[in-house]
Amino acid sequence: MTRRGAPRDPAGIGMTSQRTRGRMVERLRGQGIRDERVLAAMGAVPRHLFVEEALASRAYEDSALPIGFGQTISRPFVVARMVEALIAGKQARKVLEVGTGCGYQAAVLARIFLEAYSVERIRALHERARTNLLGLRLSNLRLVHGDGHAGLDKAAPYPAIIVAAAARAVPDALLRQLSPGGRMILPLKSGRADGAAQRLVLIERSGRGFAETELDAVRFVPMEAGKG
Repeated sequence: MTRRGAPRDPAGIGMTSQRTRGRMVERLRGQGIRDERVLAAMGAVPRHLFVEEALASRAYEDSALPIGFGQTISRPFVVARMVEALIAGKQARKVLEVGTGCGYQAAVLARIFLEAYSVERIRALHERARTNLLGLRLSNLRLVHGDGHAGLDKAAPYPAIIVAAAARAVPDALLRQLSPGGRMILPLKSGRADGAAQRLVLIERSGRGFAETELDAVRFVPMEAGKG
């Protein structure tokens, strides 16, 4: 059995093979994903490297899977949908991801954007993502242990920001760090007392301010403040 931190085969076998990954990509096409940049990145990143070995055979199903610390790796469709909405009609230059988790979405972003930055508040997950990403040699990706509510000032502004946890309101720091003409996509909780309902929201910044467009209903872990 492979120990945590030991390298696993990116090519995979059986249910983790390139053929299985290809079927995932074709399923994404059937679900309406059209941007070839997104489809190519989803096909290139071995999702099975980012989950526990016991779950590797389920890595290319369209389902969220646990990664520890009360966090999950998002469904492939949700990753593709968010990234496609973020880059639609745009050049993929620089992106900030809030919520690295296991590093899977960061790897997809790094295959599309020229520069990718990703912030994770839980140190153990930040370190796990580093290990998971090591073999992929993504030299344009920078991982940071920090509070996602604060964004990442040192590389701001960003023409694209993607948030992988649900907040009640958009953090002010992320709005400030979004470039004019830039886009941010994130799940927001509803106004209901229990906060159970969530929707993806696309925010676009122009000279007149910020415009919001509601997209799909989703379910994400809550966005927490501080570093753990």
